[in-house]
Amino acid sequence: MSKRLVLLALPIAFGASQALAHPHIFAEARLEVVAGDDGTITELRNVWRFDEVFSSSVLMDFDKNTNLKLDPPEQDAVGTTVRDSLADFNYYMSITVDGKTVPVQKPDIIHVDYKDGQLLMFFAVKPAQPIPLKGRLAFGVYDPTFYTSIDFPHDEDMATIGDALKACKRAVIRPDPDQVLAQNQATLTDAFFNDPTGTNMSKLFATRLELSC
Repeated sequence: MSKRLVLLALPIAFGASQALAHPHIFAEARLEVVAGDDGTITELRNVWRFDEVFSSSVLMDFDKNTNLKLDPPEQDAVGTTVRDSLADFNYYMSITVDGKTVPVQKPDIIHVDYKDGQLLMFFAVKPAQPIPLKGRLAFGVYDPTFYTSIDFPHDEDMATIGDALKACKRAVIRPDPDQVLAQNQATLTDAFFNDPTGTNMSKLFATRLELSC
């Protein structure tokens, strides 16, 4: 896959030769961690709102009837493309239980809208294995290639839903970039910044929701 398609396999204006050392696409996000009455995590609900530059590039590529909006069939085409392409990136979901990573299942559908010049995506994913509300749980959203910046502007944008979660202590962690760089300086090499497969380094910078249950 071309580096310029690395976010959502959607054509954008950046060339494949550009390094991935800093983001070119920006999105504001909301994450809802949902627990069921059985005391397990049932799903993670996501809302992503993309910057106007990237949004306009998607509109140009998928607005087949050139009416300057995404009609339902065009929205479906974007959602299907994203659903298929992000499987290799675990849909940017990060779940850990006592430090052990838990993958997610492929979402049934990714809903797409285009409002006020911005592309929006709505989807839910389920953990690939049961996650009881025990120990230290962490949830986040990040792009392992560093190509995309996914930001949670407010702590409330990382929410919990379900009575079972009321027994857990929650905290939104926003890592200090300077501290992350200082602690991982030895691994910040040219090879890292030009590795198209991505690394776990971007995970260290990502905002996350931690639950102690």
